[in-house]
Amino acid sequence: MADKDTGLPEHEAPLDFAATLERLEALVNQLESGELSLEDSLKAFEQGVNLTRDAQRRLDEAELKVRTLVEQPDDSLHDMPFAGPDAGDAGER
Repeated sequence: MADKDTGLPEHEAPLDFAATLERLEALVNQLESGELSLEDSLKAFEQGVNLTRDAQRRLDEAELKVRTLVEQPDDSLHDMPFAGPDAGDAGER
C-alpha cells in the first residue's frame, strides 16, 4: 500500500501561529477528500489534534502576554476580557 504523504512532519510544530493554522487547514482538506487510507487518516487526525493543541497553547500564551502589558499607572494589572469579533468594534485600537 502506498503511503500518502500529508506533507507535514509528524512531530514538528510550525514556527508561527499562521503556519500552524495553514497546516491544520491542509490536514482537514486531506481528511475531507477521502483519498487517504485509514492508517494515513489516523496519522493526519493525530497531527491535527497536535496542531490544535499547539494553536491553543499559542493563544493562551498570547493572552498572558497581553494581560501583562495592560498595566495600570500604579503598576497593578487590570484584567480585561478579550472581545471576540462579534462584539463589535468601538473604534478603539
